[in-house]
Amino acid sequence: MTASTQEPVELASLDLIQHLKRRPSEHKGDAGKVVIIGGAPGMAGALVLAGNAALHLGAGWTILEMLDHTSTQALLDQPELMVRAAGNNAAELLIKTNPDLIAIGPGLGNSSLAYTWLQASLAHPNIPLVLDADALNLIADNKALLLALQNRNQQFPGLSVITPHPGEAARLLNISSEQVQDQRQVTLKSLAQLTGSIVALKGRHTLIASPQHSSVQCMQGNPGMGTGGMGDVLTGSIAAIAAQGIRHQLDLWSSTCIAVQLHASAADGLVNKGIGPIGLTPSETILEMRSMLNRLL
Repeated sequence: MTASTQEPVELASLDLIQHLKRRPSEHKGDAGKVVIIGGAPGMAGALVLAGNAALHLGAGWTILEMLDHTSTQALLDQPELMVRAAGNNAAELLIKTNPDLIAIGPGLGNSSLAYTWLQASLAHPNIPLVLDADALNLIADNKALLLALQNRNQQFPGLSVITPHPGEAARLLNISSEQVQDQRQVTLKSLAQLTGSIVALKGRHTLIASPQHSSVQCMQGNPGMGTGGMGDVLTGSIAAIAAQGIRHQLDLWSSTCIAVQLHASAADGLVNKGIGPIGLTPSETILEMRSMLNRLL
């Protein structure tokens, strides 16, 4: 099926979480090795939020490639995260690390080092790739990076997902944010056609589609999610679920749908408990997602 401009189907994917149930003999390798890249100077928190989401949603390893080298020692309160100072030899480091999944974008910035890591991530073959935030802005500004994404999706269809908010979607399509919000279904289809990727267009009732899938819509969520860091949490959540999915019969499409609905449902659950919507934080949402995931298994 292809993405269309018809009304999207309501997303109902949480039953697929059963695929993530662990067998007694499983080890961390069965839950996937995730590398998340970002955290430029002044933006380390975005990478940490994505890393914490990946950690708490079940990734076997979570490795953070931090572009701000001065911030690599600032995570002593979360020793489970493996934090490395991102070097210039990005392609070599990715080959050596041999991740099951790469996520790039949270707090990435637009430096030459950011470009190097994005270029290497797009060139790394045959594993799921999650692209968010500044990774999308760099692609919007550079035709060579867009071509690299398109070529990657031709060679490895279904193995990349982009998660733009309306501003990032507008930049990719060279239109206004108002146009994105007025024509979200059209925007969704255009992004899937332009990039060849799975697209999770964030906002009220997040929409998901791909060149291989018709659009679906998440009906959960609330205005408390409109705060800095929520998108970084979604990136880490998709990464964790998709990394586990590699050995648990879940593809990147299904993992994205699960993560989007779990993210929004957890935020609603917190509001129902009197936590928010005003002042609802991404960190609280991570912990609620973990609780909800385990209850559903």
